[in-house]
Amino acid sequence: MGKNKILPYNPKLVPLARSLRKNSTLAEVLLWQKLNKKQLGVDFHRQKPIGNYIVDFYCPELMLAIEIDGCTHRFLYEKDLRRQKQIEAMGVRFIRFSNRKVKRNMDEVLKQIKWKINQLKHH
Repeated sequence: MGKNKILPYNPKLVPLARSLRKNSTLAEVLLWQKLNKKQLGVDFHRQKPIGNYIVDFYCPELMLAIEIDGCTHRFLYEKDLRRQKQIEAMGVRFIRFSNRKVKRNMDEVLKQIKWKINQLKHH
């Protein structure tokens, strides 16, 4: 796919990203166990600053962000959408899952992620 594009980020977000990695939600921990160490054939980073935001998981090779939405996101829909559109403007694609889906149906989540990886690799 070529060289990874370096995306701009706000360096002030680095300590927060580090803190978020240390204090992951259960759903993030469970998904990270499946994404870590190139288990799906590509490298993912956790709590990655992009622009003025932090995404839950990011694959630089495919410019793919994976977001896990907890129950607080129900009330932040507009804000999340605005944030996602700004990051998408940098060329990043998104795939989103609910906390509940990650915890209760990991097989389906992994199937969707693998499909998206395959789609982006061969696009």
